[in-house]
Amino acid sequence: MDGKALAERIRAQVAEEVKELGQVALTTILVGEDPASELYIQRKHDAAKEVGLVARDYRLAEDTSERELLDLIAELNADDAVDGILVQLPLPAQIDEQRALDAVDPGKDVDGFHPVNAGRLFLGQEGLVAATPTGIMTLLEQYDVPLVGARAVVVGRSIIVGKPVALLLLAQHATVTICHSRTVDLAAHTREADVLVVAVGQPGLISPDMVKEGATVIDVGMNRTPDGLRGDVDPAVAERAGLLTPVPGGVGPMTIASLLRNTVKAARRRRC
Repeated sequence: MDGKALAERIRAQVAEEVKELGQVALTTILVGEDPASELYIQRKHDAAKEVGLVARDYRLAEDTSERELLDLIAELNADDAVDGILVQLPLPAQIDEQRALDAVDPGKDVDGFHPVNAGRLFLGQEGLVAATPTGIMTLLEQYDVPLVGARAVVVGRSIIVGKPVALLLLAQHATVTICHSRTVDLAAHTREADVLVVAVGQPGLISPDMVKEGATVIDVGMNRTPDGLRGDVDPAVAERAGLLTPVPGGVGPMTIASLLRNTVKAARRRRC
């Protein structure tokens, strides 16, 4: 499943929408100097500029207080020139991550982490949905993966990927099982999956013998190892799977493309 090629098509569509809407602005906030977070922010800004978005970047010191961060978020919420706000995680220990995420205007919450947007997803209502789950669903749609009545297994229960993608699969009438670190006999569940989504951050967790012949496997893992970047799924699974997202080049590009699309979606709603 070529996420890179599909993401390029989505970016082209976003660029056309940006031209139609006029100025659309994405603002990111990074607290501290985590190298991985800095890299993610840079990639997001590069992609935003490529499609014509105005990209604003706030860099705050590692010792920034929670109050200072909340004040900045409030300022951006009130700024009509800002369409999307993204608070890069993780945050330093002195800042309550959930309190920071809750402070973002739900209409500008392009990450889809605010309780209002999470609640809308749970209720099956329109809202901003986290970028990685949205990208996964777009991949499944573009590759004509049948979901109605399919057995879907999600390994991982994070608010970033596992829980939202399970709800999105359920909304498409799949029968969904969520597995996690306390699941007994993980392989017994994964072998039943027509669609298997793995998002736990454990390199090579899913081996070929844990996958049903012909299954669609979505590998969300991006693990830096001495041998390079590896997913949560052993690449040898390709011999059994009908479809498999590569690492890199699968879900990663779709996440950024979906973030850009969320920003345009937020901007369009604010102009209505």
